[in-house]
Amino acid sequence: MIKYLNIFFSIIFLMSLSARAQDVSENKLSFEKKIIIKSESIPKQIAELEYDTLKQKPFKPDPRKVVWFGAIIPGYGQILNKKYWKLPIVYGGFLGFAYAITWNASRYKSYQTAYRDIIDTDPTTNSFIEIIPKGYTIERYGGISGYTNTLKSAQDNYRRYRDLSVIFTVAYYAITIVDAYVDAQLYDFDISPNLSLRVQPTLIKNSMSSSHTLGIQCCFKLK
Repeated sequence: MIKYLNIFFSIIFLMSLSARAQDVSENKLSFEKKIIIKSESIPKQIAELEYDTLKQKPFKPDPRKVVWFGAIIPGYGQILNKKYWKLPIVYGGFLGFAYAITWNASRYKSYQTAYRDIIDTDPTTNSFIEIIPKGYTIERYGGISGYTNTLKSAQDNYRRYRDLSVIFTVAYYAITIVDAYVDAQLYDFDISPNLSLRVQPTLIKNSMSSSHTLGIQCCFKLK
């Protein structure tokens, strides 16, 4: 009886060892399979990363878009070009021209009203007297006729200044659009200092004789 029990337990022990060896072998195969799958996925991940990198193109503004938006909204072309430091210059120029137009227009209106009042026959319209600076009188301008000519000249001058201010504003507006367009076209243009100049002495052969003349040679070289 004891002999049969020993044989039975020996068989069970051998079966457990065989099962454990099989589990170890299966775990090893599973681990190797994971390593192979992971190693096979690495090139794919690298390829996807390279594709994403290539897909991110460097920034390049569209010149047509810059011109259209710059024409609709002053200074917006500089914003699309990411030249934000130019915005104070652009808007500062527009503010200056706006002030010039407003001031010249108001002075023109004042002198125009004064001139019309001095040449009409209505005694109640006397804005030409209110416009006289302190300490001055009509007689100092040469009387009514002289003062009338002064008012007429001032009216014409301020009208011309107003018109010139408008023209300069339109020209400045066009310059801002051209500036934005040129910036967009030359955004990726290489402006690094690659031009070198070398000055060296040289001998210049005289075409009329066999003699040589000492001179200076300038060489431009692109690096």
